Amino acid sequence: MTSSLSLTFVVGLAAAIASALGTNLAFLFKQRGAVAAPDVDVRHPIRSAIDLFRSKWWTIGWCIAVVAFLAHVAALALLTLSLAQAVLSGGFVLLAVLAERYFGFSLGRRQWIGVVLVAGALALLGITSDANPDGHAEYSVSAMVLFESAAVLLGLLLIFSHRTQRVRAQPGVLLAAAAGLGFGVSDIAIKATSGSGVADGLPWVAVALAAGVGSFFASARSLQVGDGVGVIAVTAVAANMSAILAGVVVFGDPMGSDAREVAARTAAFVMVVAGAALIPAPARAAEALNDPAGRMSVAVEAR
Repeated sequence: MTSSLSLTFVVGLAAAIASALGTNLAFLFKQRGAVAAPDVDVRHPIRSAIDLFRSKWWTIGWCIAVVAFLAHVAALALLTLSLAQAVLSGGFVLLAVLAERYFGFSLGRRQWIGVVLVAGALALLGITSDANPDGHAEYSVSAMVLFESAAVLLGLLLIFSHRTQRVRAQPGVLLAAAAGLGFGVSDIAIKATSGSGVADGLPWVAVALAAGVGSFFASARSLQVGDGVGVIAVTAVAANMSAILAGVVVFGDPMGSDAREVAARTAAFVMVVAGAALIPAPARAAEALNDPAGRMSVAVEAR
């Protein structure tokens, strides 16, 4: 029995690592394709989707994302939710390396500090996670409904926040956060189906599909209007943090076995939020990107 559980744990861990690499690579390809495609218009979803898939780089990225998603589902089924998401997030630092070396992005010192801070916090979450490999999927239905509803509501508020003058400077980041929450909602629903019967799991399959479709368009638009690395990072952080929190609140994953572990994990959550705030370009830089005359000064300032 022990060896069987150990094999389950190893396979789940390998799936999470493969998913982390594939997800970040897919996002970078999709960003390249999204900026070359016509603007995403939620009023015309089918036309927008067709326009995106006409872009070679978007299609390549999406195909990689499908493979990464399958590995993601395997990781969610085989590991506890909080541990799976922490390991998946461990590939976060790959985003910065791949973006600079192979995709032509230039990260400033501020952004690198944010990346390192988030990567360190996620590693801390992984180290202090429950390593029990049974991947339990028992959950409270009422807690599930409340958590998912709150995440969806917050995502909608972020999407429509462009109507507020004070937050118009970075629409890409706001859409990215909304998309990340949607992906998190989908992940949580997928985890719930892994421990449910067919009849009980169908509602959560519907939730996962609806959240996935909404996040598809929100993410595509965020890649078109925001700083590439920033929006990808915010999407990943919002998705993983919402799922890790759900692991504790909905599925009963332990915060820690003693006071030190609880304190360490709490500190890690704070570090993730702080690091995520540093990664997007400053608001004044985002505004200047729309002004050709200001692009050179933005590049210098970002460094």
